[in-house]
Amino acid sequence: MDFKQVLEKLLTAFREQDIRYALMGGFAIGLWGGSRSTVDLDFLVHRDDIQRIHSIVTALSYEIHHKTENVSQYTSSLKVFGGIDFIHAFRDASIEMLKRAVDKDILGGAIKIRTLIPEDIVGLKLQAIYNNPSRENIDMADIETLVSVNKENLNWELIQQYCSIFGMDDRYRKLREGLK
Repeated sequence: MDFKQVLEKLLTAFREQDIRYALMGGFAIGLWGGSRSTVDLDFLVHRDDIQRIHSIVTALSYEIHHKTENVSQYTSSLKVFGGIDFIHAFRDASIEMLKRAVDKDILGGAIKIRTLIPEDIVGLKLQAIYNNPSRENIDMADIETLVSVNKENLNWELIQQYCSIFGMDDRYRKLREGLK
């Protein structure tokens, strides 16, 4: 995937159409100091913007691959465009994640991109583990990286809330103890 080309086109359209979005996934982890390779883009987007997003990405030669109430996945037959996944924000917690997102510079400062804060990425990773325990090794490695790299600036109360939601209080204790 040519991230620069895709992001320039996508983010220009998002700005023009006031799309509420935030980058998440491997690319976002990289922006917060983690080293995570990725071959696609993952976004959290406001559910009310889904139809406009669909128009934007299909105009860029993407085709819908999979769609549910919670997610839309697009792929392109053009290798340069790769795949893009959109997680639909419609519950209070995910809407709040979009509100907390911050602008990050990418590609040497050429582009600014709304990005989930590390705590919210951790929350989504915990949810992924809860929903699919086979992802635990990959997602816990991402969580540990985010926590380690950003430990001085984390909102631990928010991380504790996420751990409690998914019945993972033991993970919270291990994360805190691992930093001592």
